[in-house]
Amino acid sequence: MRTVTVVGASLSGLYAARELRAQGFDGRLVIVGDEPHRPYDRPPLSKDFLTGAADEDRLALTDAEETAGLDAEWLLGVRARGLDARARTVLLGDGRTVSTDGLVIATGASARRLPGEDLTGVHTLRTLDDARALREELTRGPRRVVVIGGGFIGAETASSCAALGHAVTVVEAAPLALVPQLGTEMAAVCAALHRRGSVDLVTGTSVAALHGTAAVTAVTLSDGRALPADVVVVGIGATPNTGWLASSALALHDGVLCNDGCVTALPEVVAVGDVARVGGVRAEHWTSATEQPRAAVANLLAGRTVETVRPVPYFWSDQYGARLQFAGRRQEGDTVQITEGGITDGAPAEGGFLARYERDGRTTAVLSVDRPRPFMRARRELARAAAPAQPAAS
Repeated sequence: MRTVTVVGASLSGLYAARELRAQGFDGRLVIVGDEPHRPYDRPPLSKDFLTGAADEDRLALTDAEETAGLDAEWLLGVRARGLDARARTVLLGDGRTVSTDGLVIATGASARRLPGEDLTGVHTLRTLDDARALREELTRGPRRVVVIGGGFIGAETASSCAALGHAVTVVEAAPLALVPQLGTEMAAVCAALHRRGSVDLVTGTSVAALHGTAAVTAVTLSDGRALPADVVVVGIGATPNTGWLASSALALHDGVLCNDGCVTALPEVVAVGDVARVGGVRAEHWTSATEQPRAAVANLLAGRTVETVRPVPYFWSDQYGARLQFAGRRQEGDTVQITEGGITDGAPAEGGFLARYERDGRTTAVLSVDRPRPFMRARRELARAAAPAQPAAS
C-alpha cells in the first residue's frame, strides 16, 4: 500500500495511525477530521473539564514530537461526504478527493438530539466545542439544570453540575437507568448515588417538549409535570456517523458491519471505535477504541483477516465522588454476589463494594464502586478465563 487514509481524527483514529507506523507502514498517511481539533480525550469532558479542574491542554492526546513522528497529512475541519470504493477515493465536503489504497473508518458517533434544541441553553455533550459551550454557561451563576437521560454521560454531567453548586434534576424515560449494562439490582444501587449529590432523579417518564422563546425556560414531561430549567443537557445516546457511507458498497446497520478483525466486506477497508460493529457488537467504550486498531491495522496491511479482537469489555464512570468500574459480559439471569464491601440503605456503603455476576458456577462480569485494586484482580481473572487455550508444548 502506498496510501492509507484514516477518516476520523478521533481516539480510535489516532491509535490506528500509531499502529500503521508501528507495524511498518511507511507510505503516505492522511488523517481526515470533521472537527478543527487534533485528537483529544473525551471522558474528561463531562467531568474534570466541565468543572474546570482540567484545561484543554490536559485533553490533548498528541504532542508536537509525536505529530512529527507520525508524518501524516492532517485534513481537519472538513467532513467526509462519500466513499467511492471502486475508485478507492474518499470524497470530502469541501470538494476535494483523497485517493487511497487502504481506509480506516474511525468517524465515531454523534449525540442524539431532541426537537427544540435550537433554544439557547440546550446542550449536548459529545465534542470539545459542546463542552466549551456548556462550561461557559455554567459559570453565569446558579442555574436550574435538567439533564435528560440517566446513562453514564447524563449521570456524570449531573454530578459535575451539582459539584458546581447548581440545582440539578435528572430525567430518565426508563423506570431505572443502566439496567442493560448492570442489571436491575446493581443499577438501582448505582442510581442511589444521585442522592449523594443532592440531585433529583425522575424516572419512568419521557420529555414531551422543551419550552422557551429564545432561551429554554422549562421541560414538560409526558406525565404532565413541568420542570423549570435555565440549562438543559440532552444525554440520550449517540448515533454512529455512517451517513457519508450510505451510497458505498459497505454494509451498514447501527454502524459499519465488520468481522471479528474489524474488517468490512472490502478487505482494504476496516473500521474501529464507536462507528464499528465488530462481530455483531458496537461498543462505545474507550477501551474498544484503543484495542481494536492493532488488529484492524494488521488485517488491513495483510489484505486479509489474520488477527481478531475479542477483549473482555470494560468501562468506568466517575459520579458524585465515586468511581464505578465494570468488566465482562453480563446476561439476563446472572446472579450477583457482593464479595467485598457492602450496600447500605440501597446505596454503596462507605468504602464501596465489589460485586461478581455469576452463571453456571463461573464469574461472567464484575462491578466495583471505589474498590480499584480488587476490581483489577477480578478483571485479570476474567481476561485469563476468556483467553484461548494455548497448544501444549511438544
